[in-house]
Amino acid sequence: MDHGAIERELAALAAGASRDLDRECDLRARQYIARRVEPQFTVASADFAADPYLICADRFWNLKFTQMPTLATAVDCAGWIDEHVEPEHREAVSEKWAMGYAFITRDSVESAGEIADATADILAADPAGGRAYFAVLYHAGKLRANLRFDDLYHFLDSSLLSVSISRSRWGTPLFVALQSFAALGSRTYATGHARTLFDRAWSSPERTRETVDVALNGLAIGLDFEGRGELLRARATEAVAERPGDHMFHFRLAIGLRLSGEFDAAFDSVDTALRLLPAIGWRGSQNLLLEQYTAEREKIRTAQDGARQAEQLREFGDQHRRDIAALAEQYTLQLRDLSDSALRGQIRSVELVSLFAAVIAFAVGSLNITLNGNLGLAARLWMIAGLGGGLAIFALIVVGGTWLITRRR
Repeated sequence: MDHGAIERELAALAAGASRDLDRECDLRARQYIARRVEPQFTVASADFAADPYLICADRFWNLKFTQMPTLATAVDCAGWIDEHVEPEHREAVSEKWAMGYAFITRDSVESAGEIADATADILAADPAGGRAYFAVLYHAGKLRANLRFDDLYHFLDSSLLSVSISRSRWGTPLFVALQSFAALGSRTYATGHARTLFDRAWSSPERTRETVDVALNGLAIGLDFEGRGELLRARATEAVAERPGDHMFHFRLAIGLRLSGEFDAAFDSVDTALRLLPAIGWRGSQNLLLEQYTAEREKIRTAQDGARQAEQLREFGDQHRRDIAALAEQYTLQLRDLSDSALRGQIRSVELVSLFAAVIAFAVGSLNITLNGNLGLAARLWMIAGLGGGLAIFALIVVGGTWLITRRR
């Protein structure tokens, strides 16, 4: 295979249209696969959108991992990076490839036995541990993509492959971000521990793009805790400010806004993610991302509808309570008026009975005096007047006493 000819063709593609560049790089990557040889050119950038050498290498290794999604392929890929990518770009390329290839091959997670067998071969071929670190990231990325939180934490914390890498690798921001992802999604570890790991990865001055993505991903799909939505919204806002053209960070921000109840802003953010999602690249990955973004848009719409209905129910409940209170007050006033009316009727009855009794007594008394023939007219009149006056005073006393007793009502 004429490696020089392919390098010259790739160099000529640098000035071409992006869609042609993508297609032509893919074509040459498939030529390498067909010949069963690895590219021999050098990658001098981490520009996955415009560097034809990097795009071609990306297509080549994507096809390799698709054919054989194993730790052995990961070790070969790490070796190729060490030999063919300029040192200043190795970290960015390694992390993107490890996480990206893990995502597209997530349905082929190797068993503990397969990992143990591969670890012995990896350590024998790579005593320094650089290629083992790439293999760790690749397998951890598969566990992350499958949301196997406890398995991921255990793998990073105690697997022979993970333990074999240098302790300095354990402190890299991406490694810590993967730990925080596992802890945030697991029911085994306390929220405080997960938050500590997240803050440690986030605050690292050496944090990379993949570190930010994994950390935000943990917040987005991990277990809920108080302030999770607000924290995700704040950190994703920082990420978008740093990389405004990254569709993934706009997607993470949309989730944070939805969890915070800011639905209009969430719609804007997810629509920006959809707009920034490139139309070129590996269609399988693009379609998966498109499905995730459109599913999130539907979640936002559903959450917004639910919030609107809840608000309507609250308003209905408040109005219902106000109506009930008004009716209760009205009934109370009516009962009070009825009670007062009944009491007044009782008082009038007492007064009427008192007066009636006085009248009867006066009539009976007057009749006896009138029929008594031993008294003169003047004496009779004085006796009748005295009797009437006494009875009148009696009636006044009864009426007055009744008024005194009931005057407050």
